[in-house]
Amino acid sequence: MSEPLTIGDLAARTGVAASALRYWEGLGLLPAPERVSGQRRYPASAARLVGVVVALRRVGFTLREIEAFLTPSAPGGDGWRPLYQAKLAELDERIAQAQAARTAIAHGLACPHDDIRDCAAFTAGADALLAGHTLEQAHEQAHTRARAR
Repeated sequence: MSEPLTIGDLAARTGVAASALRYWEGLGLLPAPERVSGQRRYPASAARLVGVVVALRRVGFTLREIEAFLTPSAPGGDGWRPLYQAKLAELDERIAQAQAARTAIAHGLACPHDDIRDCAAFTAGADALLAGHTLEQAHEQAHTRARAR
C-alpha cells in the first residue's frame, strides 16, 4: 500500500491548488480524509478522483453536476448517462450560439459603414433581438431587410 498523501502532496501530484481541494472536500466531491495530528492524509487513490473532477470540469460540468456524478447510484445503473445527454444538448446549443455570433461578427467586419449604428442591417438585427428573437433569427432578419433595400 502506498504512503498517504498530505494535501500539499495531492496538490502537487494533481496540479490542483490545496484551497480547491479543501473546497471540493467541503462540497463532498472528495471524501473527508483521515487526519494525522490534525493534517489531512489522503489515500493515493484520491489523485484519480481529483483527475475525474478535473476532467469533468474541463468538458464543462459544474461542481454541482459533478457531485451528481460522484453520488453512488443503484448497482449496475447508468445514472451518469442522462447527465452526459443533458450536457451534450447544452454544448450543442452553445456551439450553435457561438457559430451564429461568429457569422454576425464576420458580416459586421464586412460592413461598409464607418459607424455600425448607421448600418440598416445591424440596426434591424438589434431591433429583432429586442423583440425577443434569437441571434440566429435576428441575423436572418437583418439580412432579409438589407437584401430588400
